[in-house]
Amino acid sequence: MHFSQRFLNLKQLHPAWACLGLLLALLVAPVTQADVQPLDRVVAVVDDDIVMQSELDQRTIQIVNRMRQQNMPPPNLEVLRKRVLEQLVMESIQLQRATQAGIRISDNQLNETMARIAESNGMTLDQFQQALAEEGLSYAQAREQIRREMVVSRYQQRRVEARIAISDAEVEAYLQSAEGKSQTSEEYLLGHILIAAPEQPTQEQLAEIQAKARDLYQQLQQGANFQQLAMAHSDAQIALEGGSLGWRSAEQLPSLFVEVAPRLKVGEVAEPIVAGSGIHLIKLVDKRGGVSQIVEQSRTRHILIRPTEIRSEYEAQQLIGQLHKRITQGGESFADLAKAYSDDPASASAGGEMDWLNPGDTVPEFEKVMMASALGEVSKPFRTQFGWHILEVLERRQQDIGVQLQEAQVRQLLFRRKFEEELESWLREIREEAYVEIKEQA
Repeated sequence: MHFSQRFLNLKQLHPAWACLGLLLALLVAPVTQADVQPLDRVVAVVDDDIVMQSELDQRTIQIVNRMRQQNMPPPNLEVLRKRVLEQLVMESIQLQRATQAGIRISDNQLNETMARIAESNGMTLDQFQQALAEEGLSYAQAREQIRREMVVSRYQQRRVEARIAISDAEVEAYLQSAEGKSQTSEEYLLGHILIAAPEQPTQEQLAEIQAKARDLYQQLQQGANFQQLAMAHSDAQIALEGGSLGWRSAEQLPSLFVEVAPRLKVGEVAEPIVAGSGIHLIKLVDKRGGVSQIVEQSRTRHILIRPTEIRSEYEAQQLIGQLHKRITQGGESFADLAKAYSDDPASASAGGEMDWLNPGDTVPEFEKVMMASALGEVSKPFRTQFGWHILEVLERRQQDIGVQLQEAQVRQLLFRRKFEEELESWLREIREEAYVEIKEQA
């Protein structure tokens, strides 16, 4: 595989870098000395910036080379140059606006990105730099191109996200659609035993099949193998398959089982179900899909002390230590001290109390202390990226958050769909607003 093609997987690192792979692939394509033009000139004026002939030529050559490497026939050269010039114009418009909006990429952020790119290609950073050099691209050039793309991507996100709103009605409509149901419906794997009744059973026959069903049910409750009992005693057509009904959604279940199956736990056998055809025994062997997700939530309060320009790290640590002593040794109110001292405005006014927290809602350092704390115990001071904390877990509960997670996933899905549409619309708008003068036909 040609080295430049490896960058096409960059979009897997982060959605904001979806187009980096393409641009790097363009950059690393070789440019021969014969392709360099001796004279340069302005081919477009874009607001306060310009696009030079050399930029247009280089980008065009890179695209042609990349297409050849991928065994793709290049389009008509005149058409290609016009498209490349428009691409350069749009890049210039966005970069200028992003700079005016104060968007910057720090060296640390850029270094982390370069390291991730190298890692994704199975290289160390030194190997990555060497590979770029072998392709005729300096590491500095690659860094600059990636920096530009990160700036543009952040600006796009800032401006386009503000134009998108997902209503509750849209979420509900998606969940009720065929697509939504297919992605969220539960499926059940049921075992089935039928003790058939004659068409017109006598009281004696009914008593007999009821006794048999009750005996089989008791055996199953004591751990008997369902498949073996089904093969030996079931009158259903699927008896020789161990009574398995296979995976079925709720809509595909026999009407007798629709109300029963969803209430069973995996491995549980339902009470015998009496029907005209006889008596049925069903076992929920397994289930999959659906939205149920049980987590342990914690209701917690905390006090945060941040280091600031007028409060050093040492002073912040000393203050949180004093507050801890005042609560644990002096008997002062946690809530009163949180209101008076905490630097978390969202919780301070409520005496430090936070909403019910799910696993993953807080940074790892906070969650680790929270999960290790006994109810009513005030933790020792600890540090997170936000500052110094003490916390107290007031209550814990098991909660099914499947519905909330499902709705959040749907919102994200609908957001991604709308983002692509809004991005195209926004790009057209800023293109119309910009001053663009093409000096000559590309």
